[in-house]
Amino acid sequence: ADLSVEECCDKGVEWAITNRICASLPLISESRECSMTQVQCCRSQLEKQSCADGVEFANAREECDSQIAKNSTCDAEYFKTCCYCCLLGKAAQVQGQSCEPNPKMGYQCGIVFRTCCGKGQEGIDLSISDYPPKKEPVEVSKEELDQEDPYLHDGCRGGGPCSQQCRDTGSSYVCSCFVGYQLQPDGITCEDINECITGTHNCGIGQTCVNTLGSFRCQRDTSCGTGYELTDDSRCKDIDECETGTHNCPPDFICQNTPGSFRCRPKLQCMSGFIQDALGNCIDINECLSTNMPCPAGQICINTDGSFTCQRISPSCGRGYHLNEDGTRCVDVDECSSSNQPCGEGHVCINAPGNYRCECKAGYSFDVISRTCIDINECRRYPGRLCAHKCENTPGSYYCTCTMGFKLSADGRSCEDLNECESNPCSQECANVYGSYQCYCRRGFQLSDIDGISCEDIDECALPTGGHICSFRCVNIPGSFQCTCPSTGYRLAPNARNCQDIDECVAESHNCSFNETCFNIQGGFRCLSLECPENYRKSGDTVRLEKTDTIRCIKSCRPNDVSCLLDPVHTISHTVISLPTFREFTRPEEIIFLRAITPTYPANQADIIFDITEGNLRDSFDIIKRYMDGMTVGVVRQVRPIIGPFHAILKLEMNYVMGGVVSHRNIVNVHIFVSEYWF
Repeated sequence: ADLSVEECCDKGVEWAITNRICASLPLISESRECSMTQVQCCRSQLEKQSCADGVEFANAREECDSQIAKNSTCDAEYFKTCCYCCLLGKAAQVQGQSCEPNPKMGYQCGIVFRTCCGKGQEGIDLSISDYPPKKEPVEVSKEELDQEDPYLHDGCRGGGPCSQQCRDTGSSYVCSCFVGYQLQPDGITCEDINECITGTHNCGIGQTCVNTLGSFRCQRDTSCGTGYELTDDSRCKDIDECETGTHNCPPDFICQNTPGSFRCRPKLQCMSGFIQDALGNCIDINECLSTNMPCPAGQICINTDGSFTCQRISPSCGRGYHLNEDGTRCVDVDECSSSNQPCGEGHVCINAPGNYRCECKAGYSFDVISRTCIDINECRRYPGRLCAHKCENTPGSYYCTCTMGFKLSADGRSCEDLNECESNPCSQECANVYGSYQCYCRRGFQLSDIDGISCEDIDECALPTGGHICSFRCVNIPGSFQCTCPSTGYRLAPNARNCQDIDECVAESHNCSFNETCFNIQGGFRCLSLECPENYRKSGDTVRLEKTDTIRCIKSCRPNDVSCLLDPVHTISHTVISLPTFREFTRPEEIIFLRAITPTYPANQADIIFDITEGNLRDSFDIIKRYMDGMTVGVVRQVRPIIGPFHAILKLEMNYVMGGVVSHRNIVNVHIFVSEYWF
């Protein structure tokens, strides 16, 4: 029986109150009008409940975002709208503004705004409607009107002259704008702020800013596609066509939502043995055509309307077939399974329905003369096409091999380089090359000429240039060499090749007594006790030169000592010099310079004569006179090598002669130490 609209609506409201959802609403009638009424009343009731929940949440919690974040359904939109509008009304009450909402906020939001702003007014209907409820005019006195409406004389009543928000200051009013708007120069009108142009939006990469009144939204650059809708947070959400009523299912079908689409299912279900097509028609199923034979062996299947029947058959088998054990049907005879091998040696028997055939095995070919299968030499038939390097034929097949230095790849045909260095064939270093390897040695070693693998130490000291590597002695060590110096008197120079003399006198490593003077010589030192003779005294501390140490005694006569005063010897000097042994000379080497501070070729002045008076062994030295920088210089030269080591004293005289008489004489005693080693 047809139900009335009121009954259909009551069922929808009852379902919404009980289940708080309309997606699975059971339709109580096949009437399209009743179904639409039931769904609409269910949704309307949900909207009322969601709005009431939003107002209650705003009054209790003073915020809305925590609850909105937990739910993303359509009902949450009504919850959010009423919750936000209630918070706006409460804020207007706290700020002392008018409780009359801006008409642009919408009728339903205005009701909630006014309710939460007044707080004391109870029983105001929060239901959603497209038109405000009609009220019957009531006669009210002016005193009652002032008492009921404290905002009667508020300059901002009804929004005042402002386009959005108005605040009464007593004597005047001040206009302001909602978030997302800015006040115009007239002080009354509000204009939308385009956040997309001002750059105050927060749209991310892949999103486009779209300006809206009072706000903006971020829109994906690419659409969501059919069956989806873009949410406020720029996500793609499936559209439930069944709930929104945007499907096209006929009245005899039930809408079932699927991701991105929907499906129409017939309300009428087919009986067993039938299948339902897209239009809801029931079509017979031919069970005899199914993969699972419905009839037992030896029977034939006959399709019927909604079912099938089986009839027994009596088969007659031909050549190559025989009856099965039940005698109900013919089965193939497998000739190849017999023990007599119908094809013979070298062949393969292939069974076929009612027959068989003989073929040569893989790698063999049929010889028409001998009528046998013979091996195919693939390496000869396909030269250079089967294997990268070498091909080896086998009965019925072949295999590939590689030359030395290569290994077979995983495909069994290609060859890849073998890294011989992984097996450490060399004694030191190994370098892999294509198809082979090369051994090489570290510095100080050389590759053996015998096996080309081992590394032999290079005796740097035995090389043709080995004698010039070290200044004293070269000691070979594995992979290198070391230079050494004599055990005493020398140390190895920073370059690790030359030897440096140790100045024991400066280092105070000598053992000279207090009365002796330490003289450094090449490779050692000497302690000499050099005292000045009578009537002479030391001129001061020892003068240290580059290769010599000098002590000078100057004449110091006692008063009235005439013989001392007349003695021409004015100074007696002791100089120590160190010379090498076995030195070869290409020309004389100058070793001592005796300087006399007198003008060169002075007029009517003394002549200066230099002479070696003692200690010139084997005439190894001579002395010549030279004029340098205004001075007369006696140059002592070594003209022959000296065999050492030994110590000799060479006595030199520098005589000033005037008129054939020596007027002034300086004596220099040169202590010559010939060292065994010289570097």
